[in-house]
Amino acid sequence: MTGGINGLINEVVNQVVVLSTDILLPTMLLVFLFGMTLRVLIWFTVSREHWYSYEFSKRVHGFLEDKASRPDASFYVTLKRLMERTYYELFEVRAKMMRRRPDAVRSLADRLFLIQHGCARVVRDTLKQVKYLRYDGQHPRFLEISKNTFENNTAFNKVFGVIPASGFNDFLNVLPGLFIVGGIFGTFLGIMQALPDLSSMDLTDAEGTKVIMDTFLLKVAYSMSTSIVGIIFSVCQQLLNTALSPEKIFINTVNRFETSLTELWFRCKNNLLPEDLKEFDEHKDPLDALAAEAVEKENERKAANLPRSA
Repeated sequence: MTGGINGLINEVVNQVVVLSTDILLPTMLLVFLFGMTLRVLIWFTVSREHWYSYEFSKRVHGFLEDKASRPDASFYVTLKRLMERTYYELFEVRAKMMRRRPDAVRSLADRLFLIQHGCARVVRDTLKQVKYLRYDGQHPRFLEISKNTFENNTAFNKVFGVIPASGFNDFLNVLPGLFIVGGIFGTFLGIMQALPDLSSMDLTDAEGTKVIMDTFLLKVAYSMSTSIVGIIFSVCQQLLNTALSPEKIFINTVNRFETSLTELWFRCKNNLLPEDLKEFDEHKDPLDALAAEAVEKENERKAANLPRSA
């Protein structure tokens, strides 16, 4: 009974060794290509958040340096205007191209990575969280607001809106170690497969012994190649993980966005909400929106200069 079980176990182990030896290197190669591709896609998806945050910060700094800007303006109104202007200006060129081509649709990047939808979510979620902040002498928690805005943005947290970036990013971070383990595992499998050949070696037969030893050394050398390949894949994946780190981009995005909100908060004097203030419309034509904003801004400049001329 015991002999039968041991024989069955040995047969299963032998089959696993043979199967694993044949498919280990192709599997490692496919996983490596998959990991490299997914790392680039995740990095590009998260970098779109940083793109909007960077463009928004530039417009905030421009507003702060503009001597004609009204320091008594509402924080919410000013923030809404700057975020909308950032959004509309980012997609202004695309709107011009679509007007020239009546049959044009969203760009390939927009359709695959939901860039425009994600930027619109940033605007809506931010305005929703700052709408009822009060000027009571305390500094609002803009860092938490920024983190919530970007962490809960489904367009930028999922590649193609389907693949969860956070979960796969954790997998890609441990992938270099898995390549090392896979290489070592392949080496041991190769040695296990080659060792039984030594049992048939006859020391009295020099020629036969040489053939067996050469075959054994060839199999061992081949098995060592899995460790080398595993090390190469591990180093390449680790370098790519470091160069295209979504964690660094996310931290920079949140910090930049939080700094812009804070600077804008201290520049304004209240957070009043006018009753006639319109909601953000992501489907509005960017060219029309920017033109209306330019007219409104010019009227405000004229209204601010009237008392001085009088």
